[in-house]
Amino acid sequence: MDMTRNYFELFDLTPGFELDLGLLSEKYRELQKQWHPDRFAHLSERERRLSVQYTAHLNEAFQSLKSPLRRAQYLLLLQGRDTHGESGAQLDPMFLMEQMELRERLSEVAEQDDPEAELEQLQQEAEQALRELRAEFVSLYTGGDLDGAERTVRKMQFATKLESEIEALEDRLFDD
Repeated sequence: MDMTRNYFELFDLTPGFELDLGLLSEKYRELQKQWHPDRFAHLSERERRLSVQYTAHLNEAFQSLKSPLRRAQYLLLLQGRDTHGESGAQLDPMFLMEQMELRERLSEVAEQDDPEAELEQLQQEAEQALRELRAEFVSLYTGGDLDGAERTVRKMQFATKLESEIEALEDRLFDD
């Protein structure tokens, strides 16, 4: 396995945001079988260590391409844009205000007459926002507007985190 190849090359996929996740999973399983450390148990220490490194690289690549947010971040990284650190990119104040309002609503869910219905509504809003942001990213990225695509990825980070917080609250409130 050549660990200098990008994640798309590793899985023999065309670089882009839209992926066939079934095909990605199929290729992942094939490579996982090929490089699984158990297959190298009888070989030298160096070959066993390389197998573990290849498997870790393969797992990271799979997780990155499977997740829409991480895939968008990786596409930008391939273009020299690292969205994991602090950014000087200013986000739309209206977007930030909406995020604050959504988080405030989330913090008040337990006090609602019907917390389950409120959580469901928040979940639907978060999912819709993510669908719109993904479409916006594709449009900007494929149009060559990397600055806009980077701003959209930063918005996706907020929306994805909100979605995770909604799921975590739902687990705390309703799972016995």
